[in-house]
Amino acid sequence: MMIKWICKEYKDLSTNELYSILRVRQEVFIIEQNCNYLDTDNYDQYSHHLLGYESDKVVAYMRIVKSGKIYSNVSFGRILVKKEFRKRGLGIELMKKGLDLFPPTQVIVMSAQLYLESFYHIFGFKSVGEMYLEDEIPHIKMIRNG
Repeated sequence: MMIKWICKEYKDLSTNELYSILRVRQEVFIIEQNCNYLDTDNYDQYSHHLLGYESDKVVAYMRIVKSGKIYSNVSFGRILVKKEFRKRGLGIELMKKGLDLFPPTQVIVMSAQLYLESFYHIFGFKSVGEMYLEDEIPHIKMIRNG
């Protein structure tokens, strides 16, 4: 499986790219996880969007929000691999691609779904504080201190 990776700022996304991003996020976070929430939260405009394509379909995605918007540091979020592409190492590849965009000293924050906590530990993220509910799904704040 050959994945083509592209990272773009919001202003550089084509209409079709933005549509693909919003569609895949809805498929995973709203339909698959049966979670009603407003995905378009006004942070996309302050983000880089890392997309993994197989052919012309987005199969992996991460939103990288600039510091000072959600947290005082850069944050990773909306991290996903489409269901039919999981268990192939794409999540690891996606995280590595995201981390490669920053120097190793860069502090990165995320609000991670609790069931993925040990996965993010692999990349140097540490859990901070207690579990909390975000859109009725257990989450934990995680920080990579570089």
